[in-house]
Amino acid sequence: MDNVEQNIENLNKYIDLLIEFGVTYGFQILGALAFFAFGFLVINWIGNRLQKIAIAKNIDETLSGFMASSLKLVMMVMLIIITLGNFGISIAPLIALAGAVTLGATMALQGPISNFGSGVAIILTRPYVVGNVVTVRGVSGIVDKVTLGTTFLLGEDGEKIAIPNKEIVGQILVNSNENRILELQFSVSSKTDTELLAEKITALLKTFPEIREDPTPQVGIHDFALGGVVMGVRAWIPGNCYFRIRYSVNDAILTLLKSEKIKLLAPVFNTGEE
Repeated sequence: MDNVEQNIENLNKYIDLLIEFGVTYGFQILGALAFFAFGFLVINWIGNRLQKIAIAKNIDETLSGFMASSLKLVMMVMLIIITLGNFGISIAPLIALAGAVTLGATMALQGPISNFGSGVAIILTRPYVVGNVVTVRGVSGIVDKVTLGTTFLLGEDGEKIAIPNKEIVGQILVNSNENRILELQFSVSSKTDTELLAEKITALLKTFPEIREDPTPQVGIHDFALGGVVMGVRAWIPGNCYFRIRYSVNDAILTLLKSEKIKLLAPVFNTGEE
């Protein structure tokens, strides 16, 4: 019986302590949580508003998102510091702990961190933006999305290509904006009327609506070969239909050569790939 009464007395003490704590700090805790929730909503609104304004000012979508995310991060850190202060928690030990954790994470995550650093460099310098056709490390595609760690390309067949940003920075990068250059070379006899052939190929290229008129397609003598000349063709086409147009142009030129009874010389030069 005495144990039961003692347990009840201890329980009453705990209840009294909870009630006293709630009365003393309850409104402070609720106020701090309400302040944090309100601040979070305001920060999110400011970040989204900044991104919309930047896009309206014709700033690149990737750079606009980076600016908004950076502002959100800085304001969120300030909000957390203010909220912890409202709880009466000293932030000095937390700053020291965060520094130690950051140092350890930096050593353990050198690869991802180097990707993030490269991503920041790409976003700030903007060697390419969403919608550009780029070729890097033998891979070509339309830039679909740029994040801090990875650049995502969209291939002609709809495949998604993810390239770590550290594999892009410092490499030779070809950016042809929305277009991609088509280059063809083939050898014909030196007896061929190359001027007339160039005119007919130029007219042939105009039958393809996908081929850009600006820059103007170029057709002419590219080089000289033993017993003949090397004809060159250069045109600009959308990056999302490169191979389809390339093969169609090849077929059309071959048909033209056959109709004009112009024979190709061996070897056929074709260095138009990336």
